[in-house]
Amino acid sequence: MKISQMKNFSLFIFLNCMLTIAEAQVNIIFDANMGSDYDDAGAIAILHNYADEGKAKILATIGSAKFENAAAVFSVFNTYFNKQYIPVAIPKGEAPILKTTQRWTDSVVARYPHPVNSNKDVPDAVALYRRILSIQPDNSVTIIALGYLTNLKSLLLSKADLFSPISGEQLVQQKVKQLVCLAGKFPEGNSLNISHDVVAAKYVLEHWPAPVLFCGMETGDKIKTGLSLIQNDSIQNSPVKDAFRLSVNPENKDTALKKSHGEIAVLVGIEGYENWFDVRQGKIIINEKDGSNKWIDDSQAEQYYLVEKSPPAVIQKIINELLQHQPQ
Repeated sequence: MKISQMKNFSLFIFLNCMLTIAEAQVNIIFDANMGSDYDDAGAIAILHNYADEGKAKILATIGSAKFENAAAVFSVFNTYFNKQYIPVAIPKGEAPILKTTQRWTDSVVARYPHPVNSNKDVPDAVALYRRILSIQPDNSVTIIALGYLTNLKSLLLSKADLFSPISGEQLVQQKVKQLVCLAGKFPEGNSLNISHDVVAAKYVLEHWPAPVLFCGMETGDKIKTGLSLIQNDSIQNSPVKDAFRLSVNPENKDTALKKSHGEIAVLVGIEGYENWFDVRQGKIIINEKDGSNKWIDDSQAEQYYLVEKSPPAVIQKIINELLQHQPQ
């Protein structure tokens, strides 16, 4: 083989390898009420871990509620993991106001660099959704929603604009592969991510034109993570570790650790559920008065919720390992 032929062959192999990697990546829009609970810090850390491994591509990080330093917190984590270029957005119209007693966000914003300093510096959530979705391949985007469904309701109701000539519902139908949704309690119960904006949750889950995988609140109740991260002295100057360290009662770590709701949503959103969970197919029914939910089995519906299969300790070990990922 001539040198020129060898070079062309090597280039061919390289391009095919890059194509294979790109096809294997899960394109993620991460939508969370960042600032409410520190499992959101764990979830975005795991997401960046998968991005560094080439398993995920983070298209955007979006806040689902009005919180004073939401944009800056997203920027802290994106910058820490050397991906400060990832776009950030928050809802600029009507949205729930996030109130929390956890103040880990103040600490990480004060301690770590973040090129985005204010919510005023980022675009509206729906505008970013439409811009990002419009340029993606069809049926290629997974939305991981860890907070209120406010943005997704606004997206579905959005009209044609400079980014796309079609409606928001049509855009979702064309571009979104699945919604992984941290909401509900199954087969029936109540969760804050529904009850804090019942109107949005009910509309979205009755009109969403793509498959929905629910991570019910019961899924993460038995899986408490973060202790090994807090105790790992080799990890220093980490906003992920700080979020857990500042939020856990040092006198009672074993019982005070956060249930791993957000982390599980990211895990199954990237890896799939089959190794650890079964699913039940049907549709969620939301009570518009109090936000409570129940489930109806339906083999024709495209909604599913996770059902425990693996022992919680198995998933707990996996999440604890993922949480300790350091920036590349």
